[in-house]
Order: sequence, then structure tokens, then C-alpha cells
Amino acid sequence: MSTAKISNPKTEVPTGIELNDKDYATCLLTSLKDMEKNYVIAMSEASNEKLYEKYEKAFLNIAGLQRTTYEVMFKKGWYCLEKAQQQKITEKLNTLTTEYKDLGLGK
Repeated sequence: MSTAKISNPKTEVPTGIELNDKDYATCLLTSLKDMEKNYVIAMSEASNEKLYEKYEKAFLNIAGLQRTTYEVMFKKGWYCLEKAQQQKITEKLNTLTTEYKDLGLGK
């Protein structure tokens, strides 16, 4: 069974020891993802509403930058996705639905 890759034509970059545009974009994307995670933690631990709002504003800005960086990388073919089988999607949906209901949040 083959896995279908979803990607754009790859923009070639120089190889070798020196960093190239793909290397910089990958580093930026990784850093932004880590920052997003850390801001979620900071928001959940904010001691007051004003601090929470500042963290939230920063988080939303970082999330936007992360999305933009991802989109650039995807357009350049530097970020590939795999097409999931419908069965796997259904299984994951069922698992999440059950967990949601177990938390008392679902119908």
C-alpha cells in the first residue's frame, strides 16, 4: 500500500555546509511552534486577566507567523503532507469523540 504525498514542486536550494533558505525557514517554523506551545502554557498560568490578554495577543501574533511560515514552506515544496486513509480519519474521530464525551463535554 503506498502513501500519497501531498506537496508542491520543490524549490531547489544549495547543498553543503552553509545554511540555505530552506534551513532558515525550517528553523523559524520549529521555533514558532515551540513559542506557540509555551504561550499556551503561559496563558493557562497567567495570574490575572491583563497578563492573560497580553499573552493571548502575543500568542495570536506568533500563531499567524507560524501559519505564514508553514504556507511559504508548503508552496516551495519544503513541507510535505501525507494523505490519510478514510478509515484512519474515522478511527481518530471516534476516539476523540469518546474522549470528549468521557470528559462530560459531549452529548
